[in-house]
Amino acid sequence: MSNSADSPQAGSSPARGRRFRPVRVLTAAVFALAGLIFFTSFDTAKGTNIRTDASLLKLSDLIHERSRDNGELEESNAALRDDIESLAERDDGRTKSEDDKLAALEEKAGTQELKGEAISVTLDDAPPDATAKLPGYPEPQPDYLVIHQQDLQAVVNALWQGGAEGIKVMDQRLISTSAVRCVGNTLILQGRVYSPPYQIQAVGDPGKLKKALAASPAIQNYMVYVNVYGLGWKVEDDGTVTLPGYSGTADLQYAQPVD
Repeated sequence: MSNSADSPQAGSSPARGRRFRPVRVLTAAVFALAGLIFFTSFDTAKGTNIRTDASLLKLSDLIHERSRDNGELEESNAALRDDIESLAERDDGRTKSEDDKLAALEEKAGTQELKGEAISVTLDDAPPDATAKLPGYPEPQPDYLVIHQQDLQAVVNALWQGGAEGIKVMDQRLISTSAVRCVGNTLILQGRVYSPPYQIQAVGDPGKLKKALAASPAIQNYMVYVNVYGLGWKVEDDGTVTLPGYSGTADLQYAQPVD
């Protein structure tokens, strides 16, 4: 039962005169605002369908175009860096001991090529029509069928824990400032965009790397989704490979010397 001032009370007679009702003013204001929105949409559209504006539809194309541009700039930057280093080596005044120390630091920083035995891990989305393969599990939600940021991070962290000397995600070498991030169902790594399947390659002792993957609680959780819903998971021995050096820029805001 309503207790508003406009509701008739028991035993009282209906009001004879018209009283001011705020709800009427509010209704009129809503209709006026709707009219303004309609006029604004008409004026903006100019006879076109604003729901299918080409500028919105081309947003994903723009992202991929910028990603390609970043890749080309990285290649150009790497070539220029090689030229600079070649010129500097002609007469830089450094001793062999200093050169060896610099080379060791560059290897640890990931800016130089790294050769050694490697394994690769491939993760992929499940089929869109996947169903639960094992009894007792619910039918999948869309979120269950795609690779997430934490899945990629779990693999990278486990490989570091297993003693990886260097790691490459897709075609890019990871360094200390690299961040593995996902937006929707795409990976954004160092200014470039990738879609699944995702491949992670690590140089190190293959046995220790595989053991670290199997021991990771986050990967054990991921394997449940692999077995139940069909997420992609493949670990392979790659033999001896050469990882590329990192060719981008290292933008550090804070740094401390290593003791």
